[in-house]
Amino acid sequence: MRLFNKKKKNFPGKIAVMGGGSWATALAKIVMYSQPSINWYMRRADRIDDFLVMGHNPAYLSDISFDTSRINFCDDINRTIEESDTLIFATPSPYLKEHLAKVTVPLVGKHIITAIKGIVPDENMLVNEYFSHHYGVDPRNIIVIAGACHAEEIAMEHLSYLTIVCRDIKKANLLSEKVFRTPYLKSSSSRDITGLEYVSTLKNIYAIVAGICNGLKYGDNFQSVYIPNAFDEMVRFLNVVHPVRRNITSAAYLSDLLVTSYSTFSRNRMFGKMIGEGYSVNIAKIELGMVAEGYYATKCIHEINERYKVDMPILNALYAILYERKPATAQIKTITEIFK
Repeated sequence: MRLFNKKKKNFPGKIAVMGGGSWATALAKIVMYSQPSINWYMRRADRIDDFLVMGHNPAYLSDISFDTSRINFCDDINRTIEESDTLIFATPSPYLKEHLAKVTVPLVGKHIITAIKGIVPDENMLVNEYFSHHYGVDPRNIIVIAGACHAEEIAMEHLSYLTIVCRDIKKANLLSEKVFRTPYLKSSSSRDITGLEYVSTLKNIYAIVAGICNGLKYGDNFQSVYIPNAFDEMVRFLNVVHPVRRNITSAAYLSDLLVTSYSTFSRNRMFGKMIGEGYSVNIAKIELGMVAEGYYATKCIHEINERYKVDMPILNALYAILYERKPATAQIKTITEIFK
């Protein structure tokens, strides 16, 4: 196993990718465009061995070739944390607690970049809040990657856009200009870390409903009305839970909802489509073979909204379908009658 370079630099310093899935792989491709080398934590040693032999991730986005001489792989999460300054977490939100349970070294003093578009189940906490409350990470050292950006399109180098979010706007600007920028990727900056994490969570919920409607054979005319109503519901929630001045129609907020609801790469839309076609929720989860984070987000946001009482008929309909096992046809018909 290759030894780490222990020399540290100014922010962002040595960057580590934490995770071995498709989004982690796409992010590694992006970061390696500007960085001479990266650390990369994968929990499975056999995947690392195969990666080194093949020159690509053996399980995800295998069309991306990597110069493995510039990658310090490790299957020890604590060693990777110790030898890195900035950690990019790209694991699905339902598994974050499980991965972090292995951490025995401090995260205080590290910069955390969360590329996790979900909420921590059971805790009902945004990821940035979870790192701050449970691991003592300075909120000014937590960065969120938001915006419409499917890993598959990064692999194909299709023009894409990200928003880099941090309470310290100087750090967001630096990452946007120096790290998350390639000939096929453009980035902007924002301070609205809470708002954009909620958007990244809610869009998965609305994408599942979009998929259910597609599976039920609702057409494009309906989808064009559904999306604005979903967006209105999202805005109502944000304005109550985190009321700050924001340009809500900017790409940072709207684009992720659009692409996740429309794209054939969207696992949440695919999950919903199966349910609309008649699959049970459990069978759809098995057949998908990937994590549909909107499934977990639906329960979390529904429980959070028990406190805020925001009018969210689309969320409530999906909760009834996923957790109360009510028929999708009847629940979708209920919300179509109140759309404008």
